[in-house]
Amino acid sequence: MIGQLRRTYGRLRLGTRLALGLGALSLVVFAVVGTALTTYMHDYLQRQLGEQLKLVQVVQTKDAYSHGTVRRQPYYGWYTAVFDVTNGSAELRRPADAPPDTRALAALAEARAHSSLEVFRTARIDGEGTYRLRACEVEPGVVLVSAAPMAGVEETVRRLVAVQVVAFALALLALVVFGRTMLRRGLKPLSDMAHTAHGIASHDLTESAARLPLRADRPGGGPEVEELRTAFNTMLEHIDASLAVRAEAEQRLRRFVADASHELRTPLMSVRGYADLFQYAAANEPEERDRHLARLRAEAARMGVLLDDLLLLARLDAAEVEAPLRLEDTDLTELVREAADAFRAGHPGHPLTVTAGPGPVKLRLDPVRIRQVLDNLLTNAAVHTPAGTEVSVAVSVTGDTASVRVADAGPGIPAADRARVFDRFYRVDKARSRDRGGSGLGLSVARALVETHGGTIGLGGEEAATAFTVTLPFGAPRRDGRPSDRSAAGS
Repeated sequence: MIGQLRRTYGRLRLGTRLALGLGALSLVVFAVVGTALTTYMHDYLQRQLGEQLKLVQVVQTKDAYSHGTVRRQPYYGWYTAVFDVTNGSAELRRPADAPPDTRALAALAEARAHSSLEVFRTARIDGEGTYRLRACEVEPGVVLVSAAPMAGVEETVRRLVAVQVVAFALALLALVVFGRTMLRRGLKPLSDMAHTAHGIASHDLTESAARLPLRADRPGGGPEVEELRTAFNTMLEHIDASLAVRAEAEQRLRRFVADASHELRTPLMSVRGYADLFQYAAANEPEERDRHLARLRAEAARMGVLLDDLLLLARLDAAEVEAPLRLEDTDLTELVREAADAFRAGHPGHPLTVTAGPGPVKLRLDPVRIRQVLDNLLTNAAVHTPAGTEVSVAVSVTGDTASVRVADAGPGIPAADRARVFDRFYRVDKARSRDRGGSGLGLSVARALVETHGGTIGLGGEEAATAFTVTLPFGAPRRDGRPSDRSAAGS
C-alpha cells in the first residue's frame, strides 16, 4: 500500500507535489498552533474558575465559622461541604449541599488539613461529571470544600476546537488550491522549457543544415528560473553553433571530394586517351610514340603533384599525426634569395625585387617546406599576372617574429574572392586552364605549412594589387603548431 502511494506520488507533477507538501506542512503547523491555543484557553478558563471559587469561599468561610455549616446557597450546580478532620479522617457536617458521592471532597479536605496552602484539584464525581475543587481552612480541624462544575469550560473548549478545525480546514483547502495555482504559474517557464526541449527532440538533427530555431524566451519565474533559462538558451546556442560548424564541415568535405574528383578526372582521361592511341598503327611511329609518351609522363607527373599536395594536407590536418617537419636552424634571408633566383630563372618576364637586411635571420624551421611556401607564392604571382608585372619580396623582423612579404603589381584579387583564396581547389579565374592555373591547392598548402610552423599567412594590399605576408615566430614549433622557446636571430 505504501509502495503504491509512493509510485502514485512520484507520477504527480512538480507543482502538485509542491502544493501537497505545502499542505502537509501547513497541517502540521495548524495542529501545533491549535493545540497550543486550546491548551492555553483551557488553562485560562480553569484559572478563572479557580478565582471564582476563591471569591465565593471568602463569604462561605465566614458563614461556616458563624453557623458551623454554610447556609447561603451556592451557584446553581455548585457544591459546598464542611468537614471535621480529626486523626486524618474527614467527617461531613450536616446539613450540607454536597453530591451523593463525597469521596473526592473528603480526600481534598484531608489533604488540606496537612497543608498550610490553598489546595486545588480537578476530580470526576460519579453521576455529576468533572468538577474543580478548592479547600480552605475555617478553623483548626475544620475544612471548607467547594466544587464548581467544569462543564462550561469543557463546552467552551470543545467549541473552540470545532471552530479551529473548520477554520484550519478551510484555510488548508484555500492554501492548497491557491498555492497550486501560484506554483503552476511560477513553474510555467519550466513547462515552456520542457516544451522547447520536446520540440528540439522532434527536430531532425541528421540534416546537414539542421538548425535549432527554438528558444525559451518567455520571461518570469524569478532569478533561479532566469538563470536556468539563460543556461538553457546558452546550451542551445552552443548546440546550434556546433551544428552549423558540422554542416559547414560536411559541405566543405563534399566540395573537396567533388573538386578532387574533378581535378583527377582530367589527367586520368588524358592518360586513358593516350593509352588508347597506342592501339592504332599511326601512334606507334617513333615521333608520334615519343610525343604520346611525353604527354603521358606529363599527365602522370601532374597527378603525382596533385596527390602529393592532397597527402600533405591530410597529414597536416591530422592532429594525432606528428607534423611532417624536419626542423633545423635556417637563415630565412638566404632561403628567400634562393627562391628569388629560382623564380628569375623560371619566369624571366617578371622583374623581381628582393629587400632584406644585411644580416641573417636565423629561425628554427623546415627549409624545404618554407621554400615550398615561397615558391608557391612567387609562382602564384607569375601565373596570375601578365608578363612584365613587377614582383617584390621583402624580409623584415618585428619583435619575436620574422615576416616575408610577397607582392605584385598585377590586377589584384576581387573583393568577392579575397576571403576564399586559401580554400582548397578555389580559383579566382574560373576560366583559366588547369595547365596554367594549377589545381587550386597551392595557397591551401602554403597556409597549412605556415600554421604548422606556428606562423600565419594573410592577404593584404589593395584590390588593385596583391600582397601575401608570411609571419614566422622565433622558436621551434611544438606538435600543436605553436612556437616554443626563442632561438637566436640576427638582422
